[in-house]
Amino acid sequence: MADLLTSVDDRLLAERFVATRRLTEALAAPLSAEDQTVQSMPDVSPTKWHRAHTSWFFETFLLVPSLPGYEVFHPDFGFLFNSYYEGVGPRFPRPQRGLVSRPGIVEIADYRRHVDAAMCLLLDRAPGAEAVELLDLVELGIQHEQQHQELLLMDIKHVLSRNPMLPAYAERAARAPGRAGPTSWTTHPGGTVPVGHTGDGFGFDNEFPRHLVHLEPFALADRTVTCGDWLEFVDDGGYRRPDLWLADGWATVLAEGWDAPLYWSDPGDAGAWREFTLAGDAPVDPLVPVSHVSYYEADAFARWAGARLPTEAEWEVATLARPAGGPTANLLDLDALHPGPVSGPTSAPFGDVWQWTASAYSPYPGFVAAAGAVGEYNGKFMVNQYVLRGGSCLTPADHARATYRNFFPPAARWAVAGLRLARNA
Repeated sequence: MADLLTSVDDRLLAERFVATRRLTEALAAPLSAEDQTVQSMPDVSPTKWHRAHTSWFFETFLLVPSLPGYEVFHPDFGFLFNSYYEGVGPRFPRPQRGLVSRPGIVEIADYRRHVDAAMCLLLDRAPGAEAVELLDLVELGIQHEQQHQELLLMDIKHVLSRNPMLPAYAERAARAPGRAGPTSWTTHPGGTVPVGHTGDGFGFDNEFPRHLVHLEPFALADRTVTCGDWLEFVDDGGYRRPDLWLADGWATVLAEGWDAPLYWSDPGDAGAWREFTLAGDAPVDPLVPVSHVSYYEADAFARWAGARLPTEAEWEVATLARPAGGPTANLLDLDALHPGPVSGPTSAPFGDVWQWTASAYSPYPGFVAAAGAVGEYNGKFMVNQYVLRGGSCLTPADHARATYRNFFPPAARWAVAGLRLARNA
């Protein structure tokens, strides 16, 4: 029976591998070769780089060490498409990825087919329970590619927003109107609570180990902050009041000239704010969650609202304590690709926008990075960043969970990031 269960699980893993690889290609399909080559800022990677890098991951960590007789597709691709794995070897500088006009998208498509065929052969030969470590690496590779699917969409949005024609990535289906009302709150008694992954199902290493945290009583808002809420902040001089901002945040506001979220355009004489979306230029919808705001902006808004950002432990335990049902999560939907309208006083804890927390990205007590190059995946970034929770409208549907710890630098705005308020009970 155990062998049967293992073979079924292995087959499902192989099917998920194929589906994940196909989705990446579907996300790239609307884009031209020119679209896929542009790098609009150092944090953005070209679409074709994402397609190649996710293939490099499987080739480097699975095919080369585990498939006898495997031949790498191209001897230079390890240098071009390594992201940050120092243990694997040198790599091309990240800020210059847009200069790599060759290989083009046709050769990268050939690379993906080469890797896919070899991976299917490897999965077919994997000896069930004796290959647990190998299959764990396959799962990590799938989850890694799902992260890059979201990054691909984030990055191409920034690329297209820099085009003066403001071209759309894709059309967006119409949605029912929202009806957000005043914020309501759910209180939590606090106490000593367990936080972190239980070990049931996949989790990244930064979600472990599970540990106890003491929380004071608190309340968490039942919905995310909307664009309508943010318009009030803007109209009240939120970007002109240094008393609302952390010192480094205020310095960034002055240096960057921020006066609204990323992708919002000044209303000018028209009097109405607009924003760039993956469906092109559109009026700002006051009933959808605000997105593309930095940690600095989220923190300033919370102070203006007489509240604060939740810690990641507060967010996690409050989310897990919510009753079943409620609003449906708005995760990756190729017909939407934008936060959905808030319908009533509550919104789903998952989807729409990643939610900034007040927690610095640091290791959990007892965290130990894995040995070897794979151990570079998360641990070495645990400094100068803040944790976000909940997933976004660009996060694959089976990729979100309550213990997931996303992280970005405090000034980052190109992620689909918003906020949910908290306050002391």
